[in-house]
Amino acid sequence: MSLVESLKSHPTLKKLALRLLMPRNEHRPRLWVKVLLNPFKHSRGRSSIIRRNTRLDVFPFNSFSLGSCSAIEDFATINNGVGDVLIGDKTIIGIGNVIIGPVTIGNNVMFAQNIVVSGLNHAYEDISIPPSEQKVVTSPIHIADNVWIGANSVITAGTSVGKHSVIGAGSVVTKDVPEYSVAVGNPARIIKKYNFESKQWEKLV
Repeated sequence: MSLVESLKSHPTLKKLALRLLMPRNEHRPRLWVKVLLNPFKHSRGRSSIIRRNTRLDVFPFNSFSLGSCSAIEDFATINNGVGDVLIGDKTIIGIGNVIIGPVTIGNNVMFAQNIVVSGLNHAYEDISIPPSEQKVVTSPIHIADNVWIGANSVITAGTSVGKHSVIGAGSVVTKDVPEYSVAVGNPARIIKKYNFESKQWEKLV
């Protein structure tokens, strides 16, 4: 059993370890974690950029990687506290984006501004306890290569966006979007698909 698995299986040790990694009532790593642990745990590709005003809340007990020639713009938040955040090559995470794992993002993906991608939910079924105090539920998000996501969109837990698909601005993705599709709205629905025979994007009736 690994050290991480051992800590997770003992609630008292887990609580102590988390206190050492992050301040009370905060979900960001302590300075010593950022300086002494994260550089050796997480990978950044050649020519990648993380802007100065990015909030990089990444911890050593889950993975974070940023591919070559990729960029995370100012005022974005990246959090791997409950699941890995893996970002491919030549991908742009736009201004004000929020990425909460578990999330896998492919190559040549373009995120516009103020997008939320979260693989995290809170349970709510027990009405005697506030949702904030109930267990965390995660479901991975997968965003394939060459995807373009418009501003102010939300990608919900457990969904996937297929290769070379487009999500229109302000959309809320609650179901899988197939590859080579255009989806818009709340909840997002498919309005176009690429026809490889006619070599055209065709509207759906």
